Amino acid sequence: MKQIFRIPRYLMVGASVMLLTTLVTGLAVLLLHVEPVTNFASQPLPTVLMALLVLGCGVAAGVAAAVVQRHREDIRGVVAAVEALEEGELDTWPPAPFDGDLGQLAQAFRRLQQRLKKLTVSRNYLDQVLASMQDALLLVGADGRIKRVNPAACELLEATESELLGRPVVELIAPAQRAQFGGERRPDPRGEAIMLSLRGREVPVAYTWSPIEATEPDLSGAIIAVRDITERKLADRRIRYLARIDALTKVPNRMQFQHLLQRAIARARRAHGHVALLYVDIDRFKDINDTFGHAAGDAALETLARRVTNLLPSGAFMGRLAGDEFGVVLFPREPVRPDNGELGRLVQRIRRAVGEVLLVQGHELYISVSIGIAGFPTDADNVLDLIRNADAALYEAKSAGGNRVEYYRPEMNAAQVERLILKSQLRRSYELDELLINYQPKVSVRSGRIAGAEALVRWDLSEHGLILPSEFIPLAEETNLILEIGEWVLNRVCADYAEWRRHGSQPGRISVNLSLKQLAQPNFSRRIGRILKRHGITPECLELELTETTLMADPERTIAVLRELHDMRLHLAIDDFGTGYSSLSALQKFPISTLKIDQSFVANAASDADDATMIATMVDMAHRMHMEVVAEGVESEEQLSLLRRLDCDYVQGLLFGEPMSARAYRDLIDAQRDGTDSYRALFG
Repeated sequence: MKQIFRIPRYLMVGASVMLLTTLVTGLAVLLLHVEPVTNFASQPLPTVLMALLVLGCGVAAGVAAAVVQRHREDIRGVVAAVEALEEGELDTWPPAPFDGDLGQLAQAFRRLQQRLKKLTVSRNYLDQVLASMQDALLLVGADGRIKRVNPAACELLEATESELLGRPVVELIAPAQRAQFGGERRPDPRGEAIMLSLRGREVPVAYTWSPIEATEPDLSGAIIAVRDITERKLADRRIRYLARIDALTKVPNRMQFQHLLQRAIARARRAHGHVALLYVDIDRFKDINDTFGHAAGDAALETLARRVTNLLPSGAFMGRLAGDEFGVVLFPREPVRPDNGELGRLVQRIRRAVGEVLLVQGHELYISVSIGIAGFPTDADNVLDLIRNADAALYEAKSAGGNRVEYYRPEMNAAQVERLILKSQLRRSYELDELLINYQPKVSVRSGRIAGAEALVRWDLSEHGLILPSEFIPLAEETNLILEIGEWVLNRVCADYAEWRRHGSQPGRISVNLSLKQLAQPNFSRRIGRILKRHGITPECLELELTETTLMADPERTIAVLRELHDMRLHLAIDDFGTGYSSLSALQKFPISTLKIDQSFVANAASDADDATMIATMVDMAHRMHMEVVAEGVESEEQLSLLRRLDCDYVQGLLFGEPMSARAYRDLIDAQRDGTDSYRALFG
């Protein structure tokens, strides 16, 4: 720009010399050829004209020199402004006005200045936008080298801007993925990759690759937007882990276990080998949860999984199939049968390990397991049938009392099918009012008189016969039908009681069994109150029986509900005492008035001194706590005689007849009133 508008110094000097020479020459001519002024008019005309011409040229040259000097200053101002523009000073411009062509040139430069100023403001704003973006941005040239980055890119790649500029972008990609970004092949517009920071850290990223097309090679390239997806990858890994592994026990969950079992069967089929599936269930796990809380239950599950896993041989595996149910897959050399010694020894090792003491909340807890075993190819040739058959064997072990091992037998499936059929038939029988209420008399040991009865639900299925509560009540619990059956029983008992009263009979106090699910219903005490009011029965006429498990399931809430029932003057009893984890001292906080000794203690009490001692202890402690005692399952006069000696208050059982209908019970208490009953002889 300086070379375009600069006037050479020699021209300026030449013009000045020429101007000075012309002036001197003109003056000399005038002095030599012109006479004094007085004679000027008489001078020859050519001489005068020549002198004037020379003088005019001098004046013109002087004016030209002055004009050149003026333009020289203006050009210097324009040059200075352009130089300031080159340095980025967009607000500098000479204030003096310019005329003519130079003015037009100056205005063109001013417009250029204003345009550059606007572009600079836009570029600064763009820089601020890029700097504020959380995603990393890399501008890459056509040669694949980085030309520009934003601060987020520097942070992601743990580098300064100067360390990144000029570096081939492919060097920042994990070696295994560089082929996707190098060479002639253009990367996918979007995808995921592993980038390498300058400190060597691998960073999983999601990227978008946007090419920049331009006619000039220097302006071509691509802009890459990169987002760190480390947290998302960790979350995805966690989700995939939880989709396969049980979070509590750290063993495969049911879905993953079935997948592993399927692969195991496929390998065994190719190798003509054997697969043993052990279906393992913790005995009375619900009692552990209800008595000690879910933390204790979780501890038991974790302990079982850890102990069993530590025993498994190479290749064997374990999985959690349901709440307290586990599957164990073994690969015995011989077929899966009860006489397989290798398999039997490992099963016994598992049972012994699981049975070791477990310390929970300062208490020593012993757990046992029931195990059902089925094998491939002896019992099933696919995953679903193998699991079903092992489950059938497990059910057999649980039905036999637990803490047992059962091998699958084909007839077990028939029992499982029957169980499913009974579930559906129970609902239909309830809806058709096919359930029955029978009453088992409760007799006073001291007087021999009937003091009341226990209401027992019976299910008389035409094609099956009479089904006992121990068989169908668990089915009702599983389907939640127990709530409807429980309320139906209360209404039916109250209706029978009202009928007995109208007939003039004195039925005594009637006991009704309650389930845990009934007790957990909202406003349960109000439900009881409405039923009593509907039938005109006073609360003292009823006694509600609860098992130890029900009492200890949620002690705080149970105490509150039982106090409400007690305040209504309802009697409360503990049923089947001695079969749970609780003790009499632990039950003192409950407003219980009656304790019922389970028939398992009564059965051999007449011949077993230990059982007799247990009963004596329970009777004595209950009396000290102001409770009445009822002995269940009395079937012989020897048992009755023993219970009388031990000062038991009441007895009930088959010695006094089978459970009977409401009409038969009314006839019995009427016969007692008339002195024609047959029980008196037993107490003579």
